[in-house]
Amino acid sequence: MEDMSSSTSSTTTTSATDTTVYCCSALKCQPERFFPIYAMGNLGINSNSTAAVAPEADSAVDSIWEAIRAEAKLEAEKEPILSSFLYASILSHDCLERALGFVLANRLQNPTLLATQLMDIFDNVILHDSGIQRSIRQDIQAFKDRDPSCASYSWALLYLKGYHSLQSYRVANALWNQGRRVLALALQSRISEVFAVDIHPAAKIGEGILLDHGTGVVIGETAVVGNRVSLMQAVTLGGTGKETGDRHPKIGQGALIGAGATILGNIIVGEGAMIAAGSLVLKDIPPHSMVAGNPAMVIGRVEEQDPSMTMKHDASIDYFEHMATSCLERRSNGCVEGKSNGIFHSRKN
Repeated sequence: MEDMSSSTSSTTTTSATDTTVYCCSALKCQPERFFPIYAMGNLGINSNSTAAVAPEADSAVDSIWEAIRAEAKLEAEKEPILSSFLYASILSHDCLERALGFVLANRLQNPTLLATQLMDIFDNVILHDSGIQRSIRQDIQAFKDRDPSCASYSWALLYLKGYHSLQSYRVANALWNQGRRVLALALQSRISEVFAVDIHPAAKIGEGILLDHGTGVVIGETAVVGNRVSLMQAVTLGGTGKETGDRHPKIGQGALIGAGATILGNIIVGEGAMIAAGSLVLKDIPPHSMVAGNPAMVIGRVEEQDPSMTMKHDASIDYFEHMATSCLERRSNGCVEGKSNGIFHSRKN
């Protein structure tokens, strides 16, 4: 299982060929084994260091940044009316980090939190954190690979609020871990207001994440999201009640979470799991399981290693086929659907 760390600190890596199926109780006993992000400590930049970290891709050609610049030049030729916008957002910058900071600052500014102030904040965080530099590239690759409506890297950078909200969260998370929590919360508030995405800055989110559409996504304070996870719109990773402490879901790497799914409590969604749209998940989900319903039930096994990469939402289809088959079987056995707790009761003569 691969490490899901987006930090510059040391990480835990296990063999990629390890096919052991781990039970949910084992996951809870040793969360740092299956969710290395637990053991990472500070996810943000080193608050004791002021030295800028050169972008990871500087040692070679930064292929994503070069592609973004090439795309921007072509778009400027096709749409001259956008040439100033494309120059200001992309072509005037020397790296993806500064271009991203410019885009986010201009999306999140308001009369009391100016774009120039936000640009300073974003630059000071992103340019000092090699983990974030890596994450912004892996995330934009995820959008390009998994969202069929995202035809180019520049589209994700300029126009997709799922990408914008995710990268803004990464900055807020770094600020939170520096101890600058008031600023982190102020940034979270603007992210929620502008993008309709509410991610607590203390949440831990891995790399290669697709936040498709983004609208209505809520991720709580103690939630953990592994690498290569795909989340559709209106997904909630929430708590239950008013308890404090570790109270939010832990999503294993490679999981696919469908639109409108609600996952509540300190529960484990195993790696490679697929959760159908509209499901209500209240219990642990084994790795590579297919679940659906309200409350959610396991309806099958996912054969793919990472359903998040293929984006095939087959859980919904299988669930309704499962329910239809079960209903027909019960009717053929002389049962009627009871109104109490949704249970099928035997017909009495």
